[in-house]
Amino acid sequence: MALNPAHAGIKTCIDIHSLYRIQWVGFQGAPKSGFLTLSAPIKTKRKNYLSARQGIGLKFETDQIGHFNTNRINVAYAAHFNFTRDTRLSLGLYGGIIQMGFDPSNSVTIEPDPTVIKEASFIAPDASFGAWWNGENYYFGLVLQNLFRYKWTDLGTDSRYRFHSILNAGYRFKMNDRITLMPAAILKIPPRGPLAIDLQAILDFGNKFNFGLGYRNTDALLFFAGFKINQRFSMQYSFDFTLSALQNGSSNTHELSISFSACKPQNNNTSRCPLFE
Repeated sequence: MALNPAHAGIKTCIDIHSLYRIQWVGFQGAPKSGFLTLSAPIKTKRKNYLSARQGIGLKFETDQIGHFNTNRINVAYAAHFNFTRDTRLSLGLYGGIIQMGFDPSNSVTIEPDPTVIKEASFIAPDASFGAWWNGENYYFGLVLQNLFRYKWTDLGTDSRYRFHSILNAGYRFKMNDRITLMPAAILKIPPRGPLAIDLQAILDFGNKFNFGLGYRNTDALLFFAGFKINQRFSMQYSFDFTLSALQNGSSNTHELSISFSACKPQNNNTSRCPLFE
């Protein structure tokens, strides 16, 4: 849900997810980011078995990159439409505010530049749209970010938020009753700059332990490992081995996430995956 608002209330219970990421450790001004999300279904009477469901959510996200510090808080709403027992379309919207600050205290320019030597801070509207389609063993996602192209007040001469789009997809192969292989891909399309493609494959054992490998075309090799306790508490660790020239000044990237789901444990199927619930 931190990426796609269409996940708000997609489960039939309260879901909480937190993450903290330290990128390019040792590199001056390296990014540090994290988020906390809360998702819950809206309890309403359904006229029939496959009638639409609704959900709400809340996300707080923070990023610190060099001289920039950004905080976002968004409220999410999503509607989930079942076409059959196993196929579903979810549409969601994030709406909230974004606060950005710029601290030029350590900035150095060859010539004096009035656009980067003064401190700046502003608050702007923020919105994203998300769509999600899944079957029993596959999913497709679409996210449109920064729907408001708000100009960065008192920072630069033509700096503003740019429209971004993200596509992702994945498939679940049930190798046997306990082992599941889940390859996935994420395509990030920035308004300027190269496409970023993440390819990954995660091997899950009895919905209790998992590990995986991945590749990001612009930066790194990825390694994943995680475990679940009673299918409610889960912890996941990710390590990025930097491949680009940034490795000369950094010690790679670490990411830790912890989540909790109030859904009752499902003991009758050990190859389940939360993406398809």
